[in-house]
Amino acid sequence: MEEGQTTGDPPCPDPALPVLLAGPTASGKSGLALRIAEAQGRVIVNADALQVYGHWRVLTARPGPAEAARAPHLLYGHVARRAAYSVGHWLRDLAGILQVHPNPVIVGGTGLYFTALTRGLAEIPPIPAAIRRTATARLARDGRAALLAELDAATRARIDTANPARVLRAWEVLTATGRGLAAWHDATPPPLLPAGRAARLVMEAERDWLNARVEARFDSMMAMGALEEVRAALPDFDPARPGDRAIGAAELAAHLRGETTREAAIAAAKAATRSYAKRQRTWFRNRLGDWPRLHRP
Repeated sequence: MEEGQTTGDPPCPDPALPVLLAGPTASGKSGLALRIAEAQGRVIVNADALQVYGHWRVLTARPGPAEAARAPHLLYGHVARRAAYSVGHWLRDLAGILQVHPNPVIVGGTGLYFTALTRGLAEIPPIPAAIRRTATARLARDGRAALLAELDAATRARIDTANPARVLRAWEVLTATGRGLAAWHDATPPPLLPAGRAARLVMEAERDWLNARVEARFDSMMAMGALEEVRAALPDFDPARPGDRAIGAAELAAHLRGETTREAAIAAAKAATRSYAKRQRTWFRNRLGDWPRLHRP
């Protein structure tokens, strides 16, 4: 895989090496991962923090039975809705998989998973539940900017400051440990899979092309039962809980509660997905800048 590849040059990675395939939502990375896995007899491992939860299939575009019949798919939908599941949990799960399947295709849109995998993860102590509750309440009451202002400068410079979940996590770590997230990262142990031991690829998509795919895919999700999926989760729905943060879920939940029309909810969910894709592209550009690119369309 070389810098500057296009969709006309399908990747043929070394069969002995794991493949790391990152890309924004709706860019077609799951389809490419399946083609590579099928052609080379590999398993596919999820690297998307939303697709790990069992109760979201439609709304997270999780691969279904047809895809699973073509190649094994691991770490999809294996986490209960209320269970804690962090990048550390994912790395531990992946370490066990690599012992059995040393050359998987690891595919997803969660940039933090890929940076932790290839650069290591700081061993931060668990955050007490009381601090988590305080952080969530502060975020709801005062907003992201208030928490961001209390972080140390080094951490502010490194995290995705537009992502409330990342700001929340950084505030929790600083409050619980008295040490900024950046300082913890500076003491990171060796990575599970250094970049030189894997074939890496980022799918890059032109904005208008990707936005059109986002909108078309959300329409397809609605036809496949996304609203019913949210309806089933609604009695205990909590957008502050990681397991309920599927993109579009909050907007559809608002419609089901009678707070907005179906059309407005769909428009808001599409806008949220476009914003999410923009954040992903920014992360990959800033954090995975040395990875080869596959340009779409």
